[in-house]
Amino acid sequence: MIPTRRMLGLIFASFVLAVLVSFVPEYQHQWDIFIYLVMGAVVADMLSVLGKGYIQAERKVMHALSLGAWADVSLTLHNPYRYPLRLQIFDHVPAEFEHEGLPVEIKIPARSWVKTPYRVKPVKRGPAMFEFLQIRIFSVLGLWKKNIKQPLISEVRNYPNFSSVMKYTLLATDQRLNQMGILKKRRRGEGVDFHQLREYRDGDSLRQVDWKATARTRKLISRDYQEERDQQIIFLVDCGRRMLAHDDELSHFDHTLNAILLLSHVALRQGDAVGLMTFSGHERWIPPRKSMGSVNSILNSIYDLQPSLVSPDYTRAATQLMTRQKRRALVVLITNLRDEDTDELLPALHMMRKRHLVMLASMQESAINKMLDKPVLGFDTALDHAAAQHYLGYRRDAHQKVMGEGILHLDVVPQELPINIVNRYLEVKSSGRL
Repeated sequence: MIPTRRMLGLIFASFVLAVLVSFVPEYQHQWDIFIYLVMGAVVADMLSVLGKGYIQAERKVMHALSLGAWADVSLTLHNPYRYPLRLQIFDHVPAEFEHEGLPVEIKIPARSWVKTPYRVKPVKRGPAMFEFLQIRIFSVLGLWKKNIKQPLISEVRNYPNFSSVMKYTLLATDQRLNQMGILKKRRRGEGVDFHQLREYRDGDSLRQVDWKATARTRKLISRDYQEERDQQIIFLVDCGRRMLAHDDELSHFDHTLNAILLLSHVALRQGDAVGLMTFSGHERWIPPRKSMGSVNSILNSIYDLQPSLVSPDYTRAATQLMTRQKRRALVVLITNLRDEDTDELLPALHMMRKRHLVMLASMQESAINKMLDKPVLGFDTALDHAAAQHYLGYRRDAHQKVMGEGILHLDVVPQELPINIVNRYLEVKSSGRL
């Protein structure tokens, strides 16, 4: 039982009256009557709430939530008593969430149900659990409130932000991929798989002409090709300490997972199979599959992954991949390349190139670029500026070495990784290099 502000105000008012009565003794009798009435009201009000020990409650929240996206939660409470109740509600939200709309005060009519909403936003991926609901029941006169902490368990999973995948699906339905910055370039007649025969058109190359069909129909007939299907894409994901970097609300690792989900969805729609392998810290292997259910498999396998404090071991990762993946595939290595990594990374890339087509996707650190954008106003800022230039110079040299080896290459800020990695994949598909 906890006294309310109303109770504290009543005690203070009684104290003031007691002081005044001490100077005016003729009001002692009235004071005695007043104090007895107050004490009787306080005791009676306490008894009105003392026997209430449980409020029936239900919580409705989606089982799967998206990182950084607000989601609605509703609490439904039942008043089993014959008179109205005034309640103060606080849901014990897990530490992995931000919340809005709590605590909340509500009034429930006698023997009625009331629903109250609030919002949560996941700030960390992985499993989370709502365990308790805290309810404060106010007494009839509002002098007391009884604190009840009752179990109310709801298990949820905080997934990477798959809103970009959903947006891609809607735009793909309307054939408006360019609104996302995804440039689907179809080059007529220059795919890999035979598609159909059709009449010759201006601009067709002579090697497209089907001379047998031309002789049979006595008019020029061209072969039409389409991009090859049934290819395989393997994501090789660095889970090391470099991926802990933050440039906004999401870490580099979270941006990586968003890019994986988007490219997986695009590749599966193209008829390719998608798989995944993680290294440096948490090691997981998902063999490539081409069913649309593969997106769910990848999502459920990576939603709770967190980057570790381990340095990336590219050689070990390349060796394991070569052992597991025998068929030629497009291997998308996602990491944060530094100049000190090239001595180990280049041999690993060469090892994988013997069988696979390799793409290196590296994320820039936006904080360094922002440091260079600041005006130089003194010695300290000049040192910061020089250090940033020095760091970026070594980083550019590392990327030039990778590009010099003929490795497909991306170097973008984390926010631009999903769209850029999809565009590069579509370029590879249209070129027939895989």
